[in-house]
Amino acid sequence: MKRWFFGIGCLVGFLSWVSAQEPDYPVYAEQDLQVVQKRDGIGNVIQKLEAGEEVSIAYFGGSITAANGWRPKTTAWLKSQYPDAKITEIHAAIGGTGSDLGVFRNGWDVLRHEPDLVFIEFSVNDGGASPENIWRQMEGIVRQTWAANPRTDIVLTYTFVTGYAECTLRGKCSRAAGAMEMLAQFYGIPSINFCKRIVDLKEAGKLVYKGEGNEPEGVIVFSNDNVHPLDAGHEEYLKDIQLGWNAMKDLPPVDHAGKLAKSFVPDHLQAAKMVAITPEMLQGNWKKLAEGEPNYGFTNRTGEMWTADEPGSTLTFRFQGSQAKIYDLLGPNGGQVTVTVDGKEGKPIPRFDSYCTYHRLATLWCANQLNPNEVHTVVVKIHPEQPNRQSVAFRLKDPEKELAQPKFQGTNVWFGKIMLLGDLVE
Repeated sequence: MKRWFFGIGCLVGFLSWVSAQEPDYPVYAEQDLQVVQKRDGIGNVIQKLEAGEEVSIAYFGGSITAANGWRPKTTAWLKSQYPDAKITEIHAAIGGTGSDLGVFRNGWDVLRHEPDLVFIEFSVNDGGASPENIWRQMEGIVRQTWAANPRTDIVLTYTFVTGYAECTLRGKCSRAAGAMEMLAQFYGIPSINFCKRIVDLKEAGKLVYKGEGNEPEGVIVFSNDNVHPLDAGHEEYLKDIQLGWNAMKDLPPVDHAGKLAKSFVPDHLQAAKMVAITPEMLQGNWKKLAEGEPNYGFTNRTGEMWTADEPGSTLTFRFQGSQAKIYDLLGPNGGQVTVTVDGKEGKPIPRFDSYCTYHRLATLWCANQLNPNEVHTVVVKIHPEQPNRQSVAFRLKDPEKELAQPKFQGTNVWFGKIMLLGDLVE
């Protein structure tokens, strides 16, 4: 009987300990949609623009921002409003990516260019993420930005996809935008929501979400796919940028440094970073891509790119922290790798998928949820067998013939930077 009571006591104590380890997260609540939330404004960048100084503006997001649309239109409009200022645009958008990658690449793609203003657009690509993950990732981006320069202003922008029409009609934000709004309210970050204008035009019969080719004259065709705006759709986004800018242009400059004293969630990802691969980490037939070689263009995002195709070639690194990934490529001639963490080897991971008629940026997960206080060893090794490439066959005119061509052969890998939650150990 005494042993039974002792066991219950241990169980209660253990459960109390587990409860104490759980992050003290806010509770997500649906947010009312406001086209413009001025909050603390963008007084720092406006002060510099009005003084005719040099100003850098970063556009950080996914494919909607990467397009030749609201991003260059906004830059052109600002140049017309402040002709004496020298405005430089920082294109930091990558299609198909959200704040989960953004929090790691912020330092390289945005902050090293020393922006005065950062527009952040991840609400569509973060649409499937939980509010908790959005908070961790987006707060990491915010805190990284102000740790680098507390005079950098930030504006969150929320773009439209037809899946957001229902909540917009109810006067509510999408879940992703709502999560970001809670964070923005905590930090005093202004936001501009493009969704209401698009839905209002649709309800008034002045716009169709997706073009069918038979629209009446004068009706705006927003997109061809319900997501990516055509030029007329980007023009509507620009109108909301102008609306928000004019609403905030008289607000004073703010030093954001004091806002870092408290955090919105306890386990934000401010520590997320990318670190360079060094020759000492590599064994096998690795080479660094040189200008003019295939896939060299991706180095504008990764800084450098190492490639190898010999089975058994390895990348080895040690770090103290909880998570490690590699910024790499998937491609038609991509191979497979195995990842060994602290002596435990996993199954082969293809660097190829059903979209691989071309090469594109990707993330190779190496380790997650490790003890952050311990030093971990990661070994990534090229596997001798090629991945099964039949998943791409439906995209090919003659799969049997094309899959036999050199384009779809090889055990190649391309590694850019290492992404860490933690610090590299030399």
